[in-house]
Amino acid sequence: MNTTQTMVKLILDRWEASMHNCDTLLKELSDDQLQQEAAPGKNRGIYLLGHLIAVHDNMLPLLNFGEKQYPDLTKPFIESPDKAVGEIPSARELRAIWDKQKAHLKTEMDRVKAEDWFGRHTAVSEEDFAKEPHRNKLNIILTRTTHLAYHTGQLIYLK
Repeated sequence: MNTTQTMVKLILDRWEASMHNCDTLLKELSDDQLQQEAAPGKNRGIYLLGHLIAVHDNMLPLLNFGEKQYPDLTKPFIESPDKAVGEIPSARELRAIWDKQKAHLKTEMDRVKAEDWFGRHTAVSEEDFAKEPHRNKLNIILTRTTHLAYHTGQLIYLK
């Protein structure tokens, strides 16, 4: 394994571990627990789950894995704060989406060769990427892993 492959494996393994940690926690939480706020006046668990799904859905076009699969989740879970949208999917529906999306992302990520992770993502122009090569696909995984871990930490308070 060369240095590039090692670095990519390190980062992707951290992503997988963070996904596993969040997934395990979600399986431990009841639908009723997901209706609770992580702290008084803060987001509910169901909102955090929907938010993670919507953010991960945005990864598909960013990483050139195709179009979003759940664009209808952008408004209630990215563009709006918790409780601002009248009706959102149920915890059961979001759990099913989470499982499908998790599998889809893993399949797509497994197809990417180590060196291709250092290519530009779709939100950066070729001109900007030439000046800032750190704005690559692997950096998307790094930032989303941190984001996932942050919200998993919030969800822990629902136990």
